[in-house]
This record gives sequence, structure tokens and C-alpha cells, in this order.
Amino acid sequence: MFSKLLELMYNKIYVNIVLEYSRTIIYIEECGRKGSVLSESETFETTNVSAKMYEYIDSFISESPFFYISILDTSVAQGAIPTCKSKEMSKFYDLEVSKYICYKKKWTYYTSKADLNKIQKKYGEIGVDFIFSPFVLLTNFFKDKIDSSLAIFLLVEDGRLSLSIFNNSELLFAQYIIVQHSNKHSELTIEDDNTNIDLELEAAIDLEEIDDLESVDDFGEIEDLDSFDEIDEFSEEEDNSLIEDSLATPEDEETGFNEDYQRYSLIQSSVSDFYKGKKYKSEFVQDIYIADGVGVSRDLKRYLEEEMFLNVFIRQLDLCYELSELAKMEQK
Repeated sequence: MFSKLLELMYNKIYVNIVLEYSRTIIYIEECGRKGSVLSESETFETTNVSAKMYEYIDSFISESPFFYISILDTSVAQGAIPTCKSKEMSKFYDLEVSKYICYKKKWTYYTSKADLNKIQKKYGEIGVDFIFSPFVLLTNFFKDKIDSSLAIFLLVEDGRLSLSIFNNSELLFAQYIIVQHSNKHSELTIEDDNTNIDLELEAAIDLEEIDDLESVDDFGEIEDLDSFDEIDEFSEEEDNSLIEDSLATPEDEETGFNEDYQRYSLIQSSVSDFYKGKKYKSEFVQDIYIADGVGVSRDLKRYLEEEMFLNVFIRQLDLCYELSELAKMEQK
């Protein structure tokens, strides 16, 4: 009863951390009983926790005992396998050094124990309540399409791609791809099958609840995942209209040309792995839905259409906002 009274007295503060290649974006949302009352963001030109970053976060969380800090996972060792059966897991990945969760008794997703520990130490002064996979964002962003389509679903971040293939909500394949930057040209690496990611990630890894996991049952399953706020429905016609708004402007295309060709190359390689991999249920895919978090150029769409003969639908998303939405859902 007392805690309920306190909740009426204080707003909830959501601190959301998105790491890019060389900077950190902090997005703050303050919510009362009637919804958001404040939102703002600050960009810090570092990926470390600086004194200014700590002061910025503390200026908000010191106002209320109800604050939640979330971060988008960037571990290269995160992934997923299309089974929850312990006897089959080793066929896809050795989970001895991973934390893992079975989602709806269909497949298992995981991330590195070591990387989770690094995050805990890095943000030790402020703490981290949730680590969300980028596939959480992607799955909920395209939930209506994932539930009813056979398609590739792609999240584009700064220096990262999260790719998966779904057939009417059944995960067929997923892969987390790292783009390594250099001074003049981006060098790309694609992780091997050990970094395959389950895109149907609709739960967060709550660091406060993580213990030494020996089985999938050690994680509590998050309920009512379908209760996420409805994503604005958009048909193929609407998708096409959104493409023009989401693509980079002409002045941006010169700098984006090389990077988007590299993105295309990695997508092509990943899809090739799907078709060739005997352990995956290969289906011929004609559509790709892209959640654009960086502002890709027109070239990426053209490469995918002309070289891979895909129907391309691009929609912009705000990574920080979507991360905050996930955190709010965890508190309902």
C-alpha cells in the first residue's frame, strides 16, 4: 500500500542508453500517471561513462525513487538458436559461457556472460536495470509484418546490423553483424554462425534477476509481450511512401555510398548463409523490411532491388524512443 502511495507522489524516470561507434546517446523520459511529461536527450562524444554523463543522468534520477536505466546490447557474442530443447542446443551453439532464455517454447536467445559483467562494472555507479537486445526493438517495430509475412527483417544501427528471417512469426534464421570502422573506409566483419541471433526477442535481460543459468528455466518468462503499444500499421503502399522520407538526402549520399554498399554486401552474405545452411529451414524470400536507425542512402535500396531482386520497404525508427517504450512495458 505504501509503495502505491509513493508511486502516486513521484513520476517514473526512464534513462535509455544507446551506444554508437564513437559516442553515447542518453534519452530521458519522465512519465506520470497520465503519460510522458518530459523527454529530452543528450549526446556525449565518448562510449565511456564520463563525469558529465553521470551528472546528466543523476540530475534526473535524483528527483524520484522510481527510475529505470536501460541499455541496448552491443555484445558481439549475442545470438539465438531455433530450439528450446536442451538436446538440440549444442547443434547450434555452445551455451556454456552464455546467459540464455527460451522464448515461448520455440527458440532460445542468449548473450555473453562476460559482456554482461562488463556492462555491470562499466555502469556500476548508476546501475543498469535492463539490457535489451536490438532484436527486441526490431521484433516489436515490425510485429504486424513478422506475424504475417515471410521476409527478411533488418535493423540498421551505427556500425551494426541485426538481420533475421521470419515466416509467419516462426524464426528461420538470424544473424548479428558488426561493421568495423576505419579512418577512411569501413572494414566489415560478419560473425560466423555462432553469432546467429533470434529476432523474436520480446523480453529484456534483467540484470537484477540474472543468476548463474544452467537451464532455460532459470529465466522467468515475461508475460503479456503482445501488449506493446500497437505499431502504426502500414501496408505495402504506405511502406513505399515511407521509403522516400527515410532515405538520406543527396548531400549525405556521397559519404553514405561506401558504407551502404558494405551493408548490402553483408546482407547478401548473411542471406547466402541462410540458403546454404543445412540446419535452417530455407525458404525463398522476396521481401525485406528495414528499420533505419541511421539514415541510409538510396543506394542500399537500389543494391538490394537490383542485385538481390528483393522488394525493399524502409521505415525510420528512433532507437532511443523505442528502447524507452520497451522499458515502460517492463514496468506495466
